Amino acid sequence: MKSIEEKISDPNFWSNLEESQKVLRKRKQIEETINLATRFHGSLEDVETLIELHQEGEEVTTDLQSTLGNLEKEISDTELRTLLSGAHDENNAIVTIHPGAGGTESQDWAEMLLRMYLRWAERNGYRTEITDYQPGEEAGLKSVTFLAEGQYAYGYLSAEIGVHRLVRISPFDSNARRHTSFASVFVTPEIEEDADIVVDEKDLRIDTYRSSGAGGQHVNVTDSAVRITHLPTGIVVACQNERSQHRNKDTAMKILKSKLYALKMEEKRKELNAIEDNKADIAWGSQIRSYVLHPYRLAKDHRTKFEVGDVDSVLDGNLDPFITTFLKQKSQQKSREEG
Repeated sequence: MKSIEEKISDPNFWSNLEESQKVLRKRKQIEETINLATRFHGSLEDVETLIELHQEGEEVTTDLQSTLGNLEKEISDTELRTLLSGAHDENNAIVTIHPGAGGTESQDWAEMLLRMYLRWAERNGYRTEITDYQPGEEAGLKSVTFLAEGQYAYGYLSAEIGVHRLVRISPFDSNARRHTSFASVFVTPEIEEDADIVVDEKDLRIDTYRSSGAGGQHVNVTDSAVRITHLPTGIVVACQNERSQHRNKDTAMKILKSKLYALKMEEKRKELNAIEDNKADIAWGSQIRSYVLHPYRLAKDHRTKFEVGDVDSVLDGNLDPFITTFLKQKSQQKSREEG
């Protein structure tokens, strides 16, 4: 820890921004480890003794059991966060959901995914704000973008990027037939400030329109909603949750810059495969996870093969097992490649 503090106090510490961020992340990890050892009523030796008793099957008091449970959760959380070492894993996340082909069926599925992620965010203490909502013609939604605010929001939610597939008996089919629906999830980190991202006004098409939310308090009769199209890349962002057109434009510009930054990073790192995956059809063969409600009940991640039978719990926001499994597998793969 002393050597890290010496590096930070060096006058040239900020000359290499990427390297300085790595050092700061390392310091934070060490601080979390120290806090972990001292957070509970006892020294580090006491904690180690408690774990040994637990492993040997010895009886411990209710208070100690509670302490051990808290400690194990802290260790699990800390271990998981060590997997989130990307430059922007600690940032807020901007999440966009689009339904695939299939009209009302897919639009309703996109609405279900929105509810799932909002529930997950609530479970994990993240604040959410829907910045753009385009309702479906009969049910569901055509597009939605929301911001998840909190530490590591992007790191966790980046595990959800891809196509999600639902199999169920359609509530919109009078013949009660089984339908398969698709929706895509895109996640980018929120970038507050970045000197390398310069947006030229002549590259933008800015449209204003009447807010069209799902009956919320921000729906109004003025043309305060803003849609911005970045002509060189074709990226389109929108915001309609504020009554002020100026504030909606500021929020939309922040989202645009974040998406441009993410695109720049993909190009810089030559992650062409990832870009192509994002462009894949929202249909068969490209899904990362399936949620089957009929003829059996199962939620399965096709990347990690992790699956659970309690689909209702997953759709109610219990995504942590899927996210954890994916991040661990991704970290192991990275270690093998570097080794």
